[in-house]
Amino acid sequence: MLKKLILGAVVIVVLAVVGIAIAIAMQPDEYRVVRTATVNAPSERVFANVNDFRKWDAWSPWAKIDPAMKVTYGGPPNGVGSTYSWVGNDEVGEGKMTIRESHPNSHVKIDLEFIKPFASLANTEFILKPMGEKTEIEWSITGKHNVISKAMCLVVSMDQLLGPDFEKGVTQLKTVSESSPQQ
Repeated sequence: MLKKLILGAVVIVVLAVVGIAIAIAMQPDEYRVVRTATVNAPSERVFANVNDFRKWDAWSPWAKIDPAMKVTYGGPPNGVGSTYSWVGNDEVGEGKMTIRESHPNSHVKIDLEFIKPFASLANTEFILKPMGEKTEIEWSITGKHNVISKAMCLVVSMDQLLGPDFEKGVTQLKTVSESSPQQ
């Protein structure tokens, strides 16, 4: 009787592990998180706040999470080749961003490398759509899931994890762009 109970428990544990492994494997290979906002400012002003990493501390949600974060800038002051490296607390981690594409007043593409707490690569993109004196901002991040992030997504999606920060970021970018002087 005891052997049957132990064997039954082992079978249940094995089935649970296999079930979780299958659920993890079935998670999407890529993720994309997007947030948008309409800014009461021309695209030139919004673009200036996105295309220059030195202006990011005014609106970046992560700069507010860790005001003591160490930031290093490299390359040209703005545009293609400009870099932003950071080392912060456990919430913001460590990483580097490099502007890969920059098209005045319309979009900026950024290569994003996370070093800590987990090494990963992602791409961030800002698309600006002029609408007269207003601008629609679309801020997105795309990346590939590894096994750990797929497992995490069984509990919390990337949208749930990153979405609130992106929402805060576009809101703060809107505020900064609407209050900054004409470029």
